[in-house]
Amino acid sequence: MTNDLGHDATSHSAHAGHAGHGDHSAHTGHGAHGAHGGHGGHGGARPGGLSVSEDGYTFALGTTLFTSGPQTVTFQVIGPDGQAVTEYVPEHEKELHLIAVRRDTARFQHVHPVRDEKGTWSVGLDLEPGDWRFFADIHPAGHDGTLTLGVDASVAGHYEPQPLPEAARTAHVDGYTVTLDGELLVGEASDLTLTVGRDGRPVTDLQPYLAAYGHLVALRVGDLGYLHVHPNGEPGDGVTEPGPGITFTAAAPTAGTYRLYLDFKHEDTVRTAEFTVHADGAAPRTAPEAGHHHDAHAHHGAHAHHGHH
Repeated sequence: MTNDLGHDATSHSAHAGHAGHGDHSAHTGHGAHGAHGGHGGHGGARPGGLSVSEDGYTFALGTTLFTSGPQTVTFQVIGPDGQAVTEYVPEHEKELHLIAVRRDTARFQHVHPVRDEKGTWSVGLDLEPGDWRFFADIHPAGHDGTLTLGVDASVAGHYEPQPLPEAARTAHVDGYTVTLDGELLVGEASDLTLTVGRDGRPVTDLQPYLAAYGHLVALRVGDLGYLHVHPNGEPGDGVTEPGPGITFTAAAPTAGTYRLYLDFKHEDTVRTAEFTVHADGAAPRTAPEAGHHHDAHAHHGAHAHHGHH
């Protein structure tokens, strides 16, 4: 599978329940994901989600000011004709993937809104105080590929930004241990393998989730430039095993620090493990795992509803 580094003009705190979806430029060659073949390049291509409007499509939130806590968020995607888009090409079983991430990267949710006949989307989110970035990952009918649009929002209340977790090769979430092998390289595709275990044993019965055994979102720290990858192979292809390893092919557009969010489904629950990695040609630095353990549990409850959207 290839890396979704961003869309050109032609062309998703560890959180239970949320896979990432964003730039799909790299879905070329994915069998069921062939619809992504028209996307932008790899390597040095710009990340997606940095613009609220692209190719005539605009991400229009009902409001960009929120109170804290669980609530319903509504929005539309306005098309080149000035009207709300009502027809989409489903990607990974959904017409739209919404990612909400606080700008300190400590809070991450990936959900699937419901659309009415007039093109208004609605979804429940649990928002904590701070500055947030929302990403809408879409493939409008009639457009030649997917788009990832991004918009800022503010959540009122006392905000205590969290420090970026140090890079580590292991993350913990709800009793599961996920290890990361491989390097994120600049402008060069490389394999990243994430291996899932529990109680010291490999998990070999991962369940398909959105047409894959795992989903990975990468955000560039500093501007939240959005990368999105999917695993090599897919359930039912006769080759891909349901764990414990999930391998992705990815490339970073620039040197820098990235946050990775892996969604996987086991025993009917989707969980998210997160990592901090450096793309600088050197091996990621290691650090104690406590920070990841804390983040991994911080918002499991907030994401538990993910599989229902």
